[in-house]
This record gives sequence, structure tokens and C-alpha cells, in this order.
Amino acid sequence: MPSTIWSGAISFGLVTIPIKVISATEDRSIHFHQVHLEDMGRVRTRKVCEIDGEAVSQEEIGKGYELTKDQTILVTDEELDQMPLPTAKAIEIAAFVEADTIDPVRIGDSYYLAADGQVAAKPYTLLRRALERSDKAAIAKFAWHNRERLGLLRVRDNVIVLHAMRWPDEIRDPSELAPKEPELDEKEIEQAVQLADSMTIDDISGFRDAYRDALEELIEAKSEGREPAQPAEGEEQQPGQVLDLMAALDASVKRAKEARGESSEHATVHEMKPRKKAAAKKSAKKAPAKKTAARKTTAKKTAAKKSAGRKPRSA
Repeated sequence: MPSTIWSGAISFGLVTIPIKVISATEDRSIHFHQVHLEDMGRVRTRKVCEIDGEAVSQEEIGKGYELTKDQTILVTDEELDQMPLPTAKAIEIAAFVEADTIDPVRIGDSYYLAADGQVAAKPYTLLRRALERSDKAAIAKFAWHNRERLGLLRVRDNVIVLHAMRWPDEIRDPSELAPKEPELDEKEIEQAVQLADSMTIDDISGFRDAYRDALEELIEAKSEGREPAQPAEGEEQQPGQVLDLMAALDASVKRAKEARGESSEHATVHEMKPRKKAAAKKSAKKAPAKKTAARKTTAKKTAAKKSAGRKPRSA
């Protein structure tokens, strides 16, 4: 079981739930050390004072806030410990919100909250079921490393998950980054929607880090004293300007359909008619049936044409 990185309690009104915090993710990246090429000795980072040029130990290092370029304010660990942090040992639920109203930009690292002992099992399950039945998420405050933080509690596979969140004033306003609205043809939008439909999947668990896999193979080969396998030749993606947006969308739809084993015939948007408003209100579940019917109709027409072009057999 992964190690506990913090322990405390969830404060839910007058209910207290002892919990242990366990990281919900793990770093699977491959990390390298800096080494001296001549003898493969480790090269380490030394902490050096920029005034006297001397290396300093951790005991000689403190925290300083740069007020101006020429003035730094020293803040001691004792002063930080005396700062008022009411959420120092508790994850205090402050409110509940609809789960789909949270901007994903605000969500950071994720942690599993495990019930700490049998005494926590009943209140833990009570909070979990309340979150599930209400289909809501809880907004909470907590403090780690001498800093108060904002969090989001939700349920995943019968376990309460804490997502660290950024404070509202930490999110930059993106409005100045948006380009001026260009003129778009309705057919271009329809084709982009069709591309999204053709690339839609139900499960993303099959995605893998191809770079990490290749890196692991490289390290394994070198550790065994054999030549690493040469990477397979593939198409190089050359960045360039899109000259014909419709052609690019059309080709993308065809490629996506072929990758899914579907027919790419009649994928072009040039033969499509704009959707009627009444059709747009229909549920998404009925859409595949229409497409299936359209394919069957096309197949019948094609078969009819073939039959009409055949010469009658002589008796």
C-alpha cells in the first residue's frame, strides 16, 4: 500500500472523520542523474552563497522574501509555526457545489482519503453516500506545508478523493488571448462536429506513454550490452499553413473512419445538408440509427444500380 503523506480528519459540520491521505497518482517518468562523462561520477548541485561564494549546509539556510532588489525580509520557521491555521489538521468542508460547475483549470494534484481506523468507517461511508446521492462535490479548506489550500472532494470507486484546487485569484484571465472571431461556414462547423464524432471513444485506459516505453527499451538494451532497436520509420509531421480548411477536415474524417474500420465513402461535407433545428433536439442515442439507415439506403441504391447495369442471361 502506498505510504501516508498526511493524516488528520475531515470536518463535516459537527462530524469528524479521521483520515489518511495517500497520493492518487504516481510519477512513472524515467529520471536521469547528471554524471561526469569521463568517469561516470555523479555531479551534484551545491548550494552556494552568491555573496561569499561558499557552500552552505541545510542548517545555514533560511527563508527570505525579496521585498525589493536590495532588501530581503527573513521569516523564521518559528514565526511560520505561530501563524493562525485553523485547518492545520483538518480538511474542513465549507460548501457543496454541482460537480460539473468546477472549472478543470482550477484542479491540481489528486489524493485518496482513506478512513483511519474502524471508528472512521461509519462517518466516512455516510459522507461518501451523501456525495453520491446528491451528485455534488464538496469544497473544502486544508493546510499543508504552512499554507492554507482549497480542495474539492468527490467519490471515485467508493473512495473519497481530494483534488487540490487553485484559489480564484490564481487563475489568469484568458480573454485577451482569444483571437478575433473569424467567419466560419456552417459546413465547416458540421464537418468539425463529424470529425469529433468519428474520433469519439468510450474508454481512454488504453493510452500509453510511447516515449517512456521506448526509453525503457533503450535502457534495457544498453544494460544487456546489445544494440538498441532502431525506431520504426513513420510519417514525419511537418508543420505548415492550412490552405484549405474544408479539405483538411474532410481528409481527417476519412482517416478517422478508416482507423475505426468504417467506410469512408460519402464522408465529404460538400454533399451534406445543414441540420434542421428539430433534428438537433433529438437525443444523441438516436443519431447512430440514422447513420446506419443511411448506409443501408446507400447500399441498396448501389446494389440496384449494379443490377440495372447487368445484361440479361440468355435462356
